[in-house]
Amino acid sequence: MTAYKAPLDDQRFALFDVLGAEPILTSLQGGEGHSRDLLDAVLEEAGRLSEQLLAPTNAPADAEGCRFDKTTGAVTTPKSFKEAFRQFAEGGWTGLTNPETYGGQALPGVLGTATTEIFQSGNLAWSLYPLLSEGATHAMAMHGEEWQRELYMKPIVAGRWTGTMCLTEPQAGSDLGLLKTRAEPGNQDAGGHQVYRLTGTKIFISAGEHDLTENIVHLVLARLPDAPEGSRGISMFIVPKFKLNADGSPGARNTVAAGAIEHKMGIHACSTCVMNFDGAEGYLIGKPHKGLAAMFTMMNAARLSVGVQGLALAERALQNSLNYARERLQSRSLSGPKFPDKPADNLLVQPDVRRMLLTQRAFVEGSRALVLYTALQTDIEHRGTDEAARRKAGELVAFLIPIAKGMTTELAQECTKEALQVYGGHGYIAENGMEQFVRDARIITLYEGTTGIQAADLLGRKILQLQGVGFKHFLEEISAFCQQHAKTESLRTFIGPLAVATRNWSDLTLALAQRAQANPEELGAAATDYLYYSGYVTLAYLWARSVLAAETGRQSAAFKQAKRDTATFYFARILPRTGMHQAAIEAGVASLPAID
Repeated sequence: MTAYKAPLDDQRFALFDVLGAEPILTSLQGGEGHSRDLLDAVLEEAGRLSEQLLAPTNAPADAEGCRFDKTTGAVTTPKSFKEAFRQFAEGGWTGLTNPETYGGQALPGVLGTATTEIFQSGNLAWSLYPLLSEGATHAMAMHGEEWQRELYMKPIVAGRWTGTMCLTEPQAGSDLGLLKTRAEPGNQDAGGHQVYRLTGTKIFISAGEHDLTENIVHLVLARLPDAPEGSRGISMFIVPKFKLNADGSPGARNTVAAGAIEHKMGIHACSTCVMNFDGAEGYLIGKPHKGLAAMFTMMNAARLSVGVQGLALAERALQNSLNYARERLQSRSLSGPKFPDKPADNLLVQPDVRRMLLTQRAFVEGSRALVLYTALQTDIEHRGTDEAARRKAGELVAFLIPIAKGMTTELAQECTKEALQVYGGHGYIAENGMEQFVRDARIITLYEGTTGIQAADLLGRKILQLQGVGFKHFLEEISAFCQQHAKTESLRTFIGPLAVATRNWSDLTLALAQRAQANPEELGAAATDYLYYSGYVTLAYLWARSVLAAETGRQSAAFKQAKRDTATFYFARILPRTGMHQAAIEAGVASLPAID
C-alpha cells in the first residue's frame, strides 16, 4: 500500500510566498476574513481528512471497483466510499467555495484548488463524485434561475445530492455539434415551470449513477425541436434522477437510468456510466440554443480541476518513489561505496535515479504553482473590486486554462511513469501501488478535452481568434519580472535563459500566426508542440519566482537549497526541451504527409 502525506509546507509556500495570495484575497469582495490563519487551518483539516480517511481506501477501492445491477440499473460503490462521503459532506467540504446564499462557505477558489489536490491525492476515483458537482453548481449559479438554484443547487452544496455533466454521445465525442439527444416541450409543472422531455443516450458520464447520495442532478445538453444545426443549436437542461415533491424532497423516479458502467483502464472505483434518457423530465437552464455558454462555464472549472488531478497523482507517486529510493539497497555508487557498512548503497546514489526523482519534483512543484496561480486569477476575475483588474484576470485565466489542463496532465504521465521506473520490476506489481497511478493518470489527458483539443484551444482560439490578449498580459508579466531582477544575484542563472525563452516564445507565436493565416493546416500541425513550448516556459517563470520567494522567505536553509537545486535542474535539463518543440513547429505541416 502506498503512503501519502499532504504537502502542506509546499502548498503554503506556493500560495503565500510565491504568489502572495493573502493580501490579494483579503482585498477582494467578501474576502476581509480570508487571512492566512484561516486558510492554513482549512488546509490542515483537509490534510488530516485525506491522510486518515481517503488515502487508505485508494488501493482497496481500486481492487473492489463498482458493481452494476443489470436488472435495476443500480450502481454500488466500494464499501468505504459511503462513509467517506458522509464525513466529507458533514465537514462542509461540498460547499467550501459556493456562495453563502445557497449554503456554501464562500471561501476563495484558490483554496478550493489546494484542498482538491489533497483529496485527489488521497483517492482520485472517490474525489470524482463530489468534483463534478462543482461544475454543476457553478453553471446553475451563473446561468440558472433563482428557483432552480433553490431547488437543485442548495442540496448539492449541502452534500445531500451530487451533480453530473452529460455531454458526450456515442457518435459525438468532442464534436458536440453532432449530438442527437432531443428535448420536447411538455406541460408545465405545479409551480408553473415549463417541463421538457429528454430522449437520448450519453456516454462516459462520471458518477452518473451511484449510492452515495439521495439524488443526482444531471446537466444535459440536448436539442429543442426548432434548434439550428451544429453547436449553435444546443441547449442545457436540469434532469434529476428523482423528480421533486412539493417540498423539494426526492419523489418519483425520473425516466433516466444507467444502461451500463464502463470497464476502464483506471479509476475503477468511479462509476463511469452510459446514461439513457427515455422521455425524462427536465428544465431548461439558460436561454434556448445557448447551452454552450453554460457548458463552457462547467468545462473551464472542470479543466482546471483535471489539471489538479495530474498534480495530485504526480505528488503521491513522487512521495512513494522517493521513499523507495531512500530505502532500497541495490548495487554501489559508480564512484565507490557510500554506505560501506551496508551490503549495498541505496538507489539515491545513482545519477539516473536522481534524474527521475528531480524530474518528478520539478514538474510537481511547478505544476502546483501553475494551477494555484490560475485559480488565484479566477478569484480576482470573480470578486475583484477593480473592473480593469477583473477583465485582465479573466483574460489571463482563459489563456492559462488549456496550459494548466493540457500540460499538467501530460507531465503527470511522465511523473507516474518515472515513479514506477524507480521501483523497477516491483513497480509493475499491483501490491506496491505504482501501477495504479499510471493507470489512473492515463484518463486525465483525455477527458474534458484531449491534449490536442487543449492545444487547438490555446493556439486557435486564445492566440489567433482572441488576438492573444491573455498571452500579451502574461508576456508582459514575465518580461517585467526579468527586468526587475536582471541584477538580482540569486536569480543570475535563471533570468537570462528565461528572458531568451520568453522572447523566442513571442517571436515563434507571431511567425506561426502568419503561417496559419496562409494555410490553416499549419495550426493543427503545430498546436500540440506549441502547447508544450508554452508550458515549459510558463513553468520556468514560476520556478524563477519560487527561487526568489525561497531566498527572501523564512524557510529553512535546506528548504531554500532544495528549491534552488530543483530550479537549476529544471533550467539545465527540462527547459531545453523547448528547442525540440520549436524545431517541430518550424517543420510545418509539410512534415505530416497525407495518409492514404
